Amino acid sequence: MAQSNRLYFIDAVRAFAILMMLQGHFIDTLMDPIYRDSTNTIFNIWSYFRGITAPTFFTISGLVFTYLLLRAYAKGNDKPRIKKGLFRGLLLIGIGYSLRINIFGWLTGHFNQYFFVIDVLQCIGLSLILLVGLHSIFKKHSYIFSIVLFTIGFLCFISEPLYRNLTLETVPKFIANYMTKTNGSVFTILPWFGYSAFGAFISTVFFRHVHRDRFKLLTVLTFFAVGGFLIYLSSLFLTKLSYLTGIELLKMSADFNYLFTRLGNVLVLFGVFYASERFLKQSIIARIGEKTLSIYVIHFILLYGSYTGYGLKVYFNKALNPTEVIIGAILFMIVVCFFSFYYVRTNAFLYSKIRRLYDKMKGNN
Repeated sequence: MAQSNRLYFIDAVRAFAILMMLQGHFIDTLMDPIYRDSTNTIFNIWSYFRGITAPTFFTISGLVFTYLLLRAYAKGNDKPRIKKGLFRGLLLIGIGYSLRINIFGWLTGHFNQYFFVIDVLQCIGLSLILLVGLHSIFKKHSYIFSIVLFTIGFLCFISEPLYRNLTLETVPKFIANYMTKTNGSVFTILPWFGYSAFGAFISTVFFRHVHRDRFKLLTVLTFFAVGGFLIYLSSLFLTKLSYLTGIELLKMSADFNYLFTRLGNVLVLFGVFYASERFLKQSIIARIGEKTLSIYVIHFILLYGSYTGYGLKVYFNKALNPTEVIIGAILFMIVVCFFSFYYVRTNAFLYSKIRRLYDKMKGNN
């Protein structure tokens, strides 16, 4: 039965994404800009792989979260999973904001708008909450749920030209920052929720068919085929579709088509790791994939100086040469993973403790 199938490749994908994020943030933050040579093949490969990190995170988050919701619903008891999902979404949003806190600065009366900047955790947290809402509405209609998720993802991507330069000057920054990068937000809910929606769509396909014979082979081939199409032909397809339908928005999307091509990269990555799944069970890669939240928090503290204001960025910002930054990135990944494995409790442990504290506070009210 599909309900008992565990998707082991998910942890491997998450591990790849978190490791790419660690080295990507380290190199981008600390390497001297004079070495950013767009004619250098190695730099271009690094830049390309760095660009698929965030799409991978959002897509895999939507996939695993919705897959677990579907499993719980199939067992006839998805209410605890829904509550857990809402709590996890709010927790990610809270942690995302907390990483922008400079305790020493606040104690001396220095508070700036940097606290309201939106990053990946807030967007993933809000995406999970939105997916819970969609699941609650459409869970009794599996195929409609799939169509809705695919349509939302498609519309998020296609409509990107309409909100690309959105400013929302009259909207409070706390809210506007989820929709516009004008005030310094690194991520916004649009278009990034589109990746979570596509991930959730993939989860519905997995859930319905993963127990079938040859599903894995067909899925791996589909990941490669669709991924290749999106990377190399999606712009042409959108342009042709624009000519056929007369919808100018399709042409505008094709002219700046990074969203569909990055989704193609993610699908190819899924294909590679799903095909290699039997080699990844119980591996160190899988363990890293189970620690993504703690790894993210630790790297933010060490690199950007969350809470204290003192991180590697303060001392080495844009100052390292390629040799120094490559060696530093490798050491940084090892140190962060080491702390995550041996000095930080598991994500599940942290969630349970915070949830218990919340329930206790709720009971006292």
